[in-house]
Order: sequence, then C-alpha cells, then structure tokens
Amino acid sequence: MSDENLLQLIDSEIGRLAPVDLAAELVRIPSHPGIERQEERVVMALARFFGERDLGVQLEEVLPGRANLLVSIAGSLPGPHLLLCGHTDTVPLNSGDPGVGLSGEIREGRLLGRGSVDMKGALAAMASAVVALSRHLPAGRVSFAAVIDEEMESLGAEQLVDTSFRADGAVVGEPTSNRIALGHKGLEWLEVHFQGKSAHGGIPDKGINAISAAGMFLAMVENELKPRLLARRHPILGPPTINFGTIRGGDQPSTVAATCLLTLDRRTVPGENFQSIVAELTDLLERVERSFPGLHTVVRRVQGGMGNLLHVALVTPPEAPLALAAQVARREVCGEVGELTTFPAWTDGALLSGYAGIPTIILGPGELSLAHSPRESVPVAEITEAAKIYAHLALAFCAGVGASE
Repeated sequence: MSDENLLQLIDSEIGRLAPVDLAAELVRIPSHPGIERQEERVVMALARFFGERDLGVQLEEVLPGRANLLVSIAGSLPGPHLLLCGHTDTVPLNSGDPGVGLSGEIREGRLLGRGSVDMKGALAAMASAVVALSRHLPAGRVSFAAVIDEEMESLGAEQLVDTSFRADGAVVGEPTSNRIALGHKGLEWLEVHFQGKSAHGGIPDKGINAISAAGMFLAMVENELKPRLLARRHPILGPPTINFGTIRGGDQPSTVAATCLLTLDRRTVPGENFQSIVAELTDLLERVERSFPGLHTVVRRVQGGMGNLLHVALVTPPEAPLALAAQVARREVCGEVGELTTFPAWTDGALLSGYAGIPTIILGPGELSLAHSPRESVPVAEITEAAKIYAHLALAFCAGVGASE
C-alpha cells in the first residue's frame, strides 16, 4: 500500500470512529476533585472503547479507585516508540455559574461542557488515532496513556515516569488549537513569610512592621530582579517571570503588622532551578532584614501544588525528530505547518521530558482561554483534525522521519 493510500485509509477509519462522540461521552462524566474514585468512570469508558475494538488495556492504580490507563500497539517492523498522553481529571464546575456544565451537547459546531477543552477532546482524539492505527501501523510502537490528577499534583504522570515506561517521543494533548507547541516554562509556587513585631499604632517605632518590610521587598523585585529575569530570555521559551498573586498581613489599622505573607508564581527557563530561584529571593530578603532589625523572613514552597517531582521547564528543539514529524503531520492534515509556538501553562509533558528523558511537544484541540471557564467548548472539527494529526504524526515518527536529518 502506498503512503498516500495508507493516510487516506487512516483518515477514513478516524471518520468512522467519530471521535467527537467519545469526547461527548467523556464530558458527560464528572471527574473533578471531590468525587470519590474521581477519574474511574472516565477510565472505564475509555477501556470499553478500546475493548469493543479488540484492544486490551492495562490499568495501573495510583490511588484507591484512581488508575492510569495504558494501551500499546506495535507495527511489524522495528522503529521508534511514540507516546500520546492526556489526563482524565478536570477542574470543578464554576461555582454560582454552571455555564455549559457537563452537557456534552454539540451546538453550532462546538462540543460544550467542562473538560471539552481540558482535555477530554484530546483524549478522544488520541484514543481514536490509536484504534485507527492498530491494524495499519507499519513500524515502531504507539502507546496511549490516560493519567490521573494533572489538575492537582500530577500523581498520575509521576507514577508513569517512576515506572520503567519509556518512549522516544511524546505528545501531550493540552489545548493549542492543534498548533505545535515546543514546550513551556517551569513553575514554582512559593510563599514568602515576614515575621515582625506588633505594637500600638500610636508608637509604631516600638514594633517591626512586616507589611512595610514586604513592601520594600516588592520594590526590590520590581526594580532589580525583574530586569535580571528579562535579560535571561530563552530563545524558545522567552524570559522567566515572577508574579505576586496574594498578600495577607496585619490585624487592624491601629496595630503595627507583626506578620505578612506573600504568595508568588515563578516561571522558570532551562538553567534555573528551585535552589537558584530561592537563593535569588533570599539575597533580597537578607537586605530587607538588615533594614528592619529583628525581622525574620522565610521562603518556602506552597503546599499542595505538586506531588514529589519539581515542575521543571520543557523545551524540544524545532529540528528534533518529534517536532519534524509533527510538522509533516500538520502539513498533511491542515495543508500548512503553521506557527511553531510555546504553551503558556505548565503540563505533565515536563515530567515526561525532565524525568523520563522523553522529548515532548504539546498539541491538542481547543483554546486554552476557554479551559476552566463557564464557556468551555471546543470545535468539533478540531477534535477530528487532532485525531488525524496524531495518527499522521505517529506514522511519520515511527517511520523515522527526521531521525537522520
């Protein structure tokens, strides 16, 4: 069979599978925090989808009733191994404004509902691509991993990389409107504690004002640290960033504030790590302490924002075999490669790359701006398009496209 005929056959198989129907089924299944055995029903729906098409699944329990799902297919010839990876959990519905809820309704060419963008549309597209390839993959191997808990601590992806699972390339299906995202910045959530000394507001010199100390620190970050971060621009990911998200301190206007707490979002680029960014903040805080004798400060990680592994950065060069195979697939399915981009949020792809050594890109249907919102929806056409891109990418990558370039 010619390459062109194979691609046409695969595309026809994907059309017959109607990945949007599976996506709608998954959207109608709640899988957000607070549900007992949170992702179980989504995993069982995926297992049925594969089982009805004679593909076996492997379930690996991460927490009681919460399992990762793995499926693998192999061609008759040796070749590279591609992983398609997505998460089965979602964030909760928006309180006080259910919006499109869990309808799974298709309206005006869009699939509506929580998780349609992030990322049950991509899960359905990946599952459909694997089924379409299952009897027509000439070489190599393709695996699909549906992992739990990405919206919380990424415990599913952590278990995947902690096992012996390895691949030569991976695609994570977070929403990029099916554009190729070569990576994203790393992420640390940090809190900065200021411990001063309370006193009556009429005699402020008898106290140590933690809010004033925090203000001095904030000014240092704006005037000194941020310019240094801009100078650290990465050629693909851009500059690292820092954003202060909350500030809490003091008791009431007539009392010198004894405590103040800042929380911040620190996005990192390759070359930075947890130790270096804490050291950079600590250097500024030591100067603040010298200006406020008796003040004590501490920097530490926000609890509950991750599991055991650090949220490192992810970057895959545009000339890497995986990226080249994705460009081939985009050209075949969409008629053009389109702009190579980066993803503004953090993903499980960083764990695959940073801890399992798997080159990874981000590519999936939907717009990130609609994820987690009452208006969450994804174009039906993008789900089908994504399935075709995943399948074409797998054929190109497993055939060794770009491996010797």
